[in-house]
Amino acid sequence: MLLFLDLILFALHIAVIGFNLFGWIPRRWRRAHLVVVALTLFSWIILGFWYGFGYCFLTDIEWDIKRELGETNLPGSFITYLTNNILGMSLSSKTVDIITVGAYVPAVLVSLYLNFKPKRK
Repeated sequence: MLLFLDLILFALHIAVIGFNLFGWIPRRWRRAHLVVVALTLFSWIILGFWYGFGYCFLTDIEWDIKRELGETNLPGSFITYLTNNILGMSLSSKTVDIITVGAYVPAVLVSLYLNFKPKRK
């Protein structure tokens, strides 16, 4: 059961990352995209105030499950885990964080623009 939950959370994490980056593209998803990037920002900053900047509640839950499954030496972020353990890259956490924010911010800015631009008549 834990292995199944681990796989589900892994897939959900990948889906959220993809949606954060590209969910603004389909017109019908733009409002939902704005909500998801806002929730991500809330987790990173507001919850991060208590748990550490960049805190992700999905990562926290997933790491609990991975520890139960015997996995150790888990990094602070899921994206670091993804790049280093799954994709086989060797990037520092700081580099991954810079890339993450560098991809996230433009997606948020595009989403804000598309959701709040004046409507053409």
